[in-house]
Amino acid sequence: MLRKTLSAALATIAVLFGLQVATAGPAAAAPRILYYDASQAQEFIAVVNQGAQIWNSRVTNVQLQPVPAGRTPNIRVYADNGWPRTYSTSLGNGRWYMGREAVNDGYYQPRIAAHEFGHILGLPDRRTGLCADLMSGSSAPVSCRNPNPNATEAATVNNNFRSAGAAVAVPAREYAWVG
Repeated sequence: MLRKTLSAALATIAVLFGLQVATAGPAAAAPRILYYDASQAQEFIAVVNQGAQIWNSRVTNVQLQPVPAGRTPNIRVYADNGWPRTYSTSLGNGRWYMGREAVNDGYYQPRIAAHEFGHILGLPDRRTGLCADLMSGSSAPVSCRNPNPNATEAATVNNNFRSAGAAVAVPAREYAWVG
């Protein structure tokens, strides 16, 4: 009660003297950091890093960072001759493959990397065929050069990670670059 009275008195004094009083709002939660290991991504290491940076520039509740020495990664990224695919073990954890088959077919590498990271971040494939939808994957034309999640995709990821400390269980899934 004393705190409320004191706070009200200070606010009244501030108004009388034309002062601005800063009020403390809720502190912003620190983003959840997910560490990825791209050491097995071979010639695609730079594009894997680009895919991570795309997400980091579009969401606030989670950040993708290269794994520091001595730490176990949440995400492992590999390269192989197959089709791109993700094996998610839980939200924010799993492995994905930068498949050369899609690259050889002409799909935009940063889009593939951002798309596969999207699965780790909890997004399913959406076969809309629209270049504006990152999670439409290969249902969008080969000519699509948009590697960015749309507003709905980014908002969904932010919602998935709205509590930095919360671990959300999701069933293990395999996602393949949809063809």
